[in-house]
Amino acid sequence: MQQTSSPETSAIALAPVANYFKMLSEVSRLQILSCLGSGAMNVSEIAGATGLGQANLSKHLKILTQAGILSRKPSGVSVYYEINDPLIFNLCELVCDRLSTQIQQQAAQIEHLTVFARPQNNKR
Repeated sequence: MQQTSSPETSAIALAPVANYFKMLSEVSRLQILSCLGSGAMNVSEIAGATGLGQANLSKHLKILTQAGILSRKPSGVSVYYEINDPLIFNLCELVCDRLSTQIQQQAAQIEHLTVFARPQNNKR
């Protein structure tokens, strides 16, 4: 038998999901994830690849590390960050594929409107 849950229980259970998506809703964090897709990088390398300032970058790296998405590994005087949860790329790919489909559908609709709006040769 399927157990039903109260709205309060559902909200409690869904709060971590909402927080996960909030964590991914920042462009700077997505930039960081994207540049780390090719492998581990130190802070200077990430800053160079993303154009983010040191303080801003450190804030986002901390959030991604606390969320378990990244891991940090000290190496000499540097700290290297790498993707700890590669499933993040599957999630991003799903979202990007969906957005691509939506954009293609919108483009087709606009093309249809453009063809419809073209003046016709009125022959009488």
